[in-house]
Amino acid sequence: MESLQTDLSVTAEIKLYYDLYLPENYEKPFPLMIAVHGYGAHKRYMMREAKLVTPENFAIVSIQAPNQHFRPTDNGYKIGFGWLTDYKSEESVALHHKFVLDVIEKLTKDGLIDTKQIYLYGFSQACALNFRFAFTHPDVMCGILGVCGGIPGDLETSQIYQPTNADVFYLYSRSDDFYPLEKFEQFDEKLKNYLPNYQAKSYEATHEITDEMRKDMKNWLAERN
Repeated sequence: MESLQTDLSVTAEIKLYYDLYLPENYEKPFPLMIAVHGYGAHKRYMMREAKLVTPENFAIVSIQAPNQHFRPTDNGYKIGFGWLTDYKSEESVALHHKFVLDVIEKLTKDGLIDTKQIYLYGFSQACALNFRFAFTHPDVMCGILGVCGGIPGDLETSQIYQPTNADVFYLYSRSDDFYPLEKFEQFDEKLKNYLPNYQAKSYEATHEITDEMRKDMKNWLAERN
């Protein structure tokens, strides 16, 4: 008799890649910024962005998403990376959580970082992903930067999430290519009602990180260090 079994699985080990920047002429342990790129980007891009906003005494980790794909550019196709897939997306979320926690654990064991000064910075797709992490592990981060991205769709229904006491700065554009302003304003209102230490600002921009945003993020971080 024929038999069909579906969604069987085996467990495989994969490598998750990140870049690490350590400052010179500052004593360890360092404050840490964990930078998370958006869809189609890579760790080198987000490392550049993180360096533009972090104080000089910060260590920076830029983590790279596991799902690679080809993306069109003006010069042909290049490799980009994404964090989420529609198929079993909860597994992608769990992998991101483990990635962040494992990097923190390693840098802590190496004596490199101050675990009371860990920040999380995400752009676009990484924004909601980082909020999911922060609401699942509310005591890990002391600060969160979210730029031009959404929030967890299950924010109001999840039995796991808890509001974090971390300082949160949410930046969004008024002419974004992916989210209408009305949607961003709804995200802003929900976060404001959910988080005790929250601020937000909107910008005349598209789906991008502008110099004005970078300046505001740099000032926001400087006030806390």
